[in-house]
Amino acid sequence: MTLRSLLCVALLLCSAEALAESTKYPLTVHSCNRDVTFKEAPKHAVSHDINMTQMMLALGLKSRMAGYSGVSGWKSVTPEMQSLLDGLPELAAKYPSVETLLNANVDFFFAGWDYGMRVGGDLTPQTLQPLGINVYELTESCAFVMKRPAATLEDTYNDLRNLGKIFDVQDRANALIADMQAQVAAVRKDLPAEKPRVFLYDSGEDRAMTSGRLGMPQALIDAAGGHNILDDVDASWTRVNWETVVEHNPQVIVIVDYSEITADQKIQFLLDNQALQSVDAIKHQRFIVIPYVQATPGIDNVLAVETLAKGFHGE
Repeated sequence: MTLRSLLCVALLLCSAEALAESTKYPLTVHSCNRDVTFKEAPKHAVSHDINMTQMMLALGLKSRMAGYSGVSGWKSVTPEMQSLLDGLPELAAKYPSVETLLNANVDFFFAGWDYGMRVGGDLTPQTLQPLGINVYELTESCAFVMKRPAATLEDTYNDLRNLGKIFDVQDRANALIADMQAQVAAVRKDLPAEKPRVFLYDSGEDRAMTSGRLGMPQALIDAAGGHNILDDVDASWTRVNWETVVEHNPQVIVIVDYSEITADQKIQFLLDNQALQSVDAIKHQRFIVIPYVQATPGIDNVLAVETLAKGFHGE
């Protein structure tokens, strides 16, 4: 977040402290299609993936964390983020095992479906709860295990709000949410009515990894005044054929930047793809690059909205 944003959070925090009520335990929180009860605030939490780890750190929860997982195996970390992570161990570069969590005396796992957990896998709320590890699921990811509406920024706010309750830091959560909402409102204030057709490209060559209406990119593109060409696809992160992309003829392509394949390499692949030569975004070379941490649910969603709005509509 920018210095301006941090100052805004500090000011909002002062007022929020007077309003927020302390958590009364036991606390029951709704997570996807189940309820989770906390007898006390977690003391040895682990977050999976860079976006969820960033949420925890933004709420000032570093001292309550046993570590994090799923970052260095796939994602690059900015110097600013690395300084925040200093002193906090990465328990697994990719996916942690049950044994890894138990050895770290973990009592709380913040992860998501397809963000560290998979249906039928070793790490699920059902496998970890009997071991004394409560799981809170990333709201956007609930689309993998239940029917839910299209993704919105409220999904991110909901996670921050619930983390605030779980750890008894509602004041920080409320201040952070209020600041994010204010930033998004400022971007949306003067958006034109016309919405460019937008395709999000994550990865893939034979088929494209992208997002339907249930993934966070849907919320980001919509908030920035664009039209996700796959908003009729009832899926979160998913794969589509290139024929589908051509049929919808996007005017702008958003590139998710992460992993060993750079954003420039992804753009070059799209430009060289013979199947896409009739697409407006390819003909006019209209690309917008956002990092993974902005494209997935988290506090940097507001930065994505700002970047996308400028790319869609200009300054």
